[in-house]
Amino acid sequence: MKRRFTAREALDLVVATNSEHPGTCESEDEELTSEDEVEFALESDSDSSCSSDDSTESEDTEETADLQWNSKNGQILWSSTHTETLRYNPAKGMTPGPTHYATARITTLQSCFDLFITEEIIQLLLENTNLHGRRFVTDWIDFDSTDIQAYIGLLILAGVYKSRNESTRSLWDVENGRSIFRTTMSHRKFKLLSSTLRFDDRMTRPARYMHDKMAAFRTIWEKWTHRLPLLFNPGQDVCVDEQLVPFKGRCRFRQYMPSKPAKYGIKIWVTCDVTTSYAWKLQIYTGKSPGSPAEVNQGKRVILEMTEGLQGNTVTCDNFFTSYRLAEELLKRKMALVGTIRRNKPELPPQLLQIKHRALLSSLFAFTKTHTAVSYVPKRGKNVLLLSTKHREPAVSDTEKKKPVIITDYNRCKGGVDNLDKVVGTYSCRRRTCRWPVVLFYNLVDVSTFNSFVLWSAVDPSWNQGKNI
Repeated sequence: MKRRFTAREALDLVVATNSEHPGTCESEDEELTSEDEVEFALESDSDSSCSSDDSTESEDTEETADLQWNSKNGQILWSSTHTETLRYNPAKGMTPGPTHYATARITTLQSCFDLFITEEIIQLLLENTNLHGRRFVTDWIDFDSTDIQAYIGLLILAGVYKSRNESTRSLWDVENGRSIFRTTMSHRKFKLLSSTLRFDDRMTRPARYMHDKMAAFRTIWEKWTHRLPLLFNPGQDVCVDEQLVPFKGRCRFRQYMPSKPAKYGIKIWVTCDVTTSYAWKLQIYTGKSPGSPAEVNQGKRVILEMTEGLQGNTVTCDNFFTSYRLAEELLKRKMALVGTIRRNKPELPPQLLQIKHRALLSSLFAFTKTHTAVSYVPKRGKNVLLLSTKHREPAVSDTEKKKPVIITDYNRCKGGVDNLDKVVGTYSCRRRTCRWPVVLFYNLVDVSTFNSFVLWSAVDPSWNQGKNI
């Protein structure tokens, strides 16, 4: 009759056998099976001691597995170490600064401005303004290009004097006004030109307006924005953000943005060079088309369109735009991404979101072969999340707050558009109006003035010595 052992009896028998034959690593199971026909297999402590290499290997495997983090959607595998992360080698981009096309045409500061507000744009303004005046104004006398240029010059001068909230009557006042306004143009003529300024043919607008909310300003806007990339090459760092042009009148694509000082206005996507804040590309957001569904992945679409034509640059943006797929697409275009990212993104591993037991000023990194994500705890209950394809190591600054290098680089580059908005807002030529095309024209003049300053400062650096805007 076959004898059957309990697990305890079998273990005692194994230990006794090892004590009689120390140092052996033969299979006790085979011996026990031949004598007592044991019908089970048992892993003993002696087996573990005889296969220490295998045990160490399994422990290493478990330890490695602990370092692998799955994203919330289970599609991306992150690692807490950067051992397998590839090094980032930026592609060679364009030479920063004014293009050859611009430098060959710049001789004076006025010539810089003329590269933006071209003769073609002036003639378009003249044609539509005079056309409107002949139709609706009694005893109309056509304006000429000198009148338009003088009008734009007075707008810029009013911005330099920071008098956008000052009435035009006070600017032309004999006692308290400024003589240059009265010398250049009469107050009556200035008001007439402001009220009749047009950018398209009003009679043909309804047909175009059905398919384009910006029909009243589209032609001039496209002719102007087409000029911006032709005149200047941004440096390695560019910033993409939104600008809100203040406006509270009637407009089908007016936006409400409570985070902005003006709250209401026209939203414009802007790509800026970080070093100079040169406005390299602009795109007006007109909202979704009537009857169409809400746009999905709008941030990704905007970034890809606003960086079209760039290579070798690092794009800095906020959490409205940043996503893992956008970073992948930019890498295909030979560009890197640095930006804050929202905690609800499914590409992030849950480990980066847990800060309950984290120390203050601590940083936790996660890596793939091309992406780096970091979680930084600046104060209790606060979690700052960033994604980067430029930084491939867990580098932390040696400052008091121990910020990751990703954050210090983001803080250095994120203000490109904000600085442009600040300067344009300070020296704005905007006047009170209830017509949104005129508001966009004022913003066009403001940005052109600032870009002209950037170009002239690059062509003649000595001119800007000691000046600070």
